[in-house]
Amino acid sequence: MNRKIIGIALIIVGVACAVWGYNVYDSASSQVTRAFSGDTPIEAWIGMVGGAIAVLMGMTRLK
Repeated sequence: MNRKIIGIALIIVGVACAVWGYNVYDSASSQVTRAFSGDTPIEAWIGMVGGAIAVLMGMTRLK
């Protein structure tokens, strides 16, 4: 039972992090930065990749 609770929590946190990372990526300041330098903010990468990893870990805990 405890593994399932941890799995569900990881999925919820992972989805929240992925959404936050996408919001950072799609923000106005990020778009201006990408237009001039072509760089994507590291916070966006951390949020999206970290969120995907957390969701995957949560899904493996539910099995």
